[in-house]
Amino acid sequence: MGICSTTYGDLVCRGCKRFAHEVVQWNGYTDEQRARIWERLASLRRDVVEQWVHVENPQHFRDTSAVSGVGSETSGEVVYEVLRYLVTTDGGLADGGLRAKTGNDDALTLLQAIDAEVYRRSIAHYERSFRVTT
Repeated sequence: MGICSTTYGDLVCRGCKRFAHEVVQWNGYTDEQRARIWERLASLRRDVVEQWVHVENPQHFRDTSAVSGVGSETSGEVVYEVLRYLVTTDGGLADGGLRAKTGNDDALTLLQAIDAEVYRRSIAHYERSFRVTT
């Protein structure tokens, strides 16, 4: 984490995707409360990744996930971390055994699109759960 964009008035941080009140109250939360927040965010990310990315070559995927040290299961969280690894190493999706269901085969563009969609879903969740209408 770094400086959350909630400092600049966003209701949902563009980086970590936590709600503004979660950022403000973070140090007062229990470990269980923090874990629930991280699980909500992980669940959103898993859903997006599973909708947008397919493990095309399981062996390539296992090899890449082993090299990157993120695990070997094909869960959305591990696929996301392999995608991040591919971006940092200038690798392509095929290098990690992945294929974009959206048709976009550039790893960085796909990662940015996933993050943007998680952000949109976080905003929608916030508005459904906390937004006060006037």
